[in-house]
Amino acid sequence: MFCRSCGKEISAQAEFCTGCGVKPGTGKNFCYSCGATTSELAEICVKCGVRLNNAAPMAGAPAYAVGGVSPKSKITVALLAFFLGTIGVHRFYVGKVGTAVVMLILTIIGWATIWIFGIGLIFIIPIEIWAFVDFIMALMGKFKDKNGLSITN
Repeated sequence: MFCRSCGKEISAQAEFCTGCGVKPGTGKNFCYSCGATTSELAEICVKCGVRLNNAAPMAGAPAYAVGGVSPKSKITVALLAFFLGTIGVHRFYVGKVGTAVVMLILTIIGWATIWIFGIGLIFIIPIEIWAFVDFIMALMGKFKDKNGLSITN
């Protein structure tokens, strides 16, 4: 990632540029993706082709995640949620490891205890509903990755 003000390369997690001291995303003179000089009115970098939305990507987000859109595939998330949603595979895919592990553990507990008077259904049914809601959210383009970027591609 590059500073939009001075063009110096900076970390995506940087609070300020060590070259000029401004916050990342401040300025309109350079492309944040490749560091090329840009016009203040430019919407797309002529060197690398990224959209210059006059702000750097969110902290922690990859430099190619432009405009609040995740590089992850909406169709992939939807298919994983539909077929493997109860074990949280779709959440592992988008980087939401904590909730993916919760889904996996509750599903395992549910299937391990289903033979005891159906007690496992207390775990399995809510997880299936959760996975189905994630599936619908993915189809609608409302599902977000670990950085809070919408998965709409």
